Amino acid sequence: MFISLKRNFMKMFREFLVYHNNSLEFRAKIITLMISSNGEISECEKQKLKEIAYSTYGDDEERAELLIGTVNEYHNKIITNNGLNFEHLIQLVTREVRQIKRFHKKIDMDMLLQLHHCTTEEDDKLFQKRILEFLQSLKDEYENGSKVKYE
Repeated sequence: MFISLKRNFMKMFREFLVYHNNSLEFRAKIITLMISSNGEISECEKQKLKEIAYSTYGDDEERAELLIGTVNEYHNKIITNNGLNFEHLIQLVTREVRQIKRFHKKIDMDMLLQLHHCTTEEDDKLFQKRILEFLQSLKDEYENGSKVKYE
């Protein structure tokens, strides 16, 4: 009961209470792009998400759990059409990378490939591959220090 109350409190006020909240939320958005591409979170994706969160934040269990909760929150908003859809999430990621240049470093392709390996359906794999290509191009755009024109 107390843990659930604490999580809800942190979720509501994470912008003020969590150090580098924007970084955590950005990571959650790019993970959500991969997880929500097929509309559901598989058991494999849940396990990989947990591994990713704990490897990203090491000993900070609270921050790792907050990342998992934020991914779940974004995913639920997408599948219930509650103020966020997939295209809007892509626009948010793009805008944030362009506004906060260091965020391109947070796009960890190896981490995202772990989630990609959980996908079994061929159509879903292809869609995720396009998401990975998009994120890689976004990362490359700012890693090289110059903008790449998309046609």
